[in-house]
Amino acid sequence: MDGDQSLGGFSTEGLAQIAPNLQGVVDAGDLSGFVTLLWRKGEVAQVNTLGMRDIAAGLPMTRDTLFRIASMTKPITSVALMMLVEEGKVSLDDPITKWAPEFSNMKVLKSATGPLDEVYDAPRDITIDDLMTHRSGLAYGFTSVGPIAHAYEKALGSPIGNPHAPDIWMERLAELPLSYPPGDRFHYSHATDVLGFLVGRIAGMGFREFLMERILGPLGMTDTDFWCPPEKRDRMAKLYRVNPETDKLQDVSFLHEDAPPAFCGGGGGLISTADDYLTFARLMLGKGELNGVRLLKPQTVELMTTNRLTDAQREIPFMGIPFWMGQGFGLGLSVITDPEKQAWMGAGSKGAFGWPGAFGTWWQADPAEDMVMLYLIQNSMPLGPEAASQLATGQRMGGRVALPVFQKLVYGALGK
Repeated sequence: MDGDQSLGGFSTEGLAQIAPNLQGVVDAGDLSGFVTLLWRKGEVAQVNTLGMRDIAAGLPMTRDTLFRIASMTKPITSVALMMLVEEGKVSLDDPITKWAPEFSNMKVLKSATGPLDEVYDAPRDITIDDLMTHRSGLAYGFTSVGPIAHAYEKALGSPIGNPHAPDIWMERLAELPLSYPPGDRFHYSHATDVLGFLVGRIAGMGFREFLMERILGPLGMTDTDFWCPPEKRDRMAKLYRVNPETDKLQDVSFLHEDAPPAFCGGGGGLISTADDYLTFARLMLGKGELNGVRLLKPQTVELMTTNRLTDAQREIPFMGIPFWMGQGFGLGLSVITDPEKQAWMGAGSKGAFGWPGAFGTWWQADPAEDMVMLYLIQNSMPLGPEAASQLATGQRMGGRVALPVFQKLVYGALGK
């Protein structure tokens, strides 16, 4: 290797720029800290641990710090469902009413922002494919505007930690009207939570149990779960937000559960670490196989990482931005279709895939570069009704630009 080439074929000089650029964001008080990890061509090329996992206790970020990964849970749930597809227990075209009769005879709002009593009969049942591509017509309160946004909050509670057992939650969700008819458009929603509970019903066990036995256990992802047991809590990163009144970071961490929660949300409930999620990302990069453990066939992973949205569906803004320019959505994952046009998920080659989380966590697997990028922070975004308008803009500029800076520096270190 020549003097300027570091591990994984990156330029040493290029990689050396990442930490100081991100440290500046911590020093400015925009974010509490980062763990970033780069893996390429069979080796970990760089790990950065910057700032604090717990400011008040003076505990620094470490490589094994635990993070709430929010919607980075969704790709794992999607793999669970596709394992059952491969076993012939369910197909993408199946109506979900086969296992979730609660969702029979759904109503659709005449206007997605209009009165809750102005509805019509859904033209067809929601399918598994609709759930996997967020085209079910279900919603989140925070991605909706108007009466339906507040109805979600009232019926279900918080999108991340809610008080209801799965079956009661499913019933409550099914009582709400759909925002759009099934198949009509991508509307980000609780669909993947529903998917997780369907995995449990189809497999005849709890969803958490399925993940433990069939995915997390076999892959050795021992730090990934829906709760943080007492012996690991000192490793957990606190969740912060900038308090608009003091302009300082404020701890808004969730309370710890005494045991695994009744509601293990496939849409956003997992806690994980950089190395655990690297394992999952490498499984996907390896087309369903890692270290001799095969969970999916290569063609299944190819299907998951191929855009399924129509051109018309990609014209519709997401979170108030033209999100689908240069990228599409497969089964539980977004995928870059045109790197030149693609701006909203940072940098990446054609075919690179991933999905972020609401607390600022992000990952991408790039098959063309044989690379995985992981970026973990704990920055609380507002997830109440109608919050989507703020999600696109985030809070303080420094916290917002840190991810694109990381992405561009990584590809810059490859000479891209």
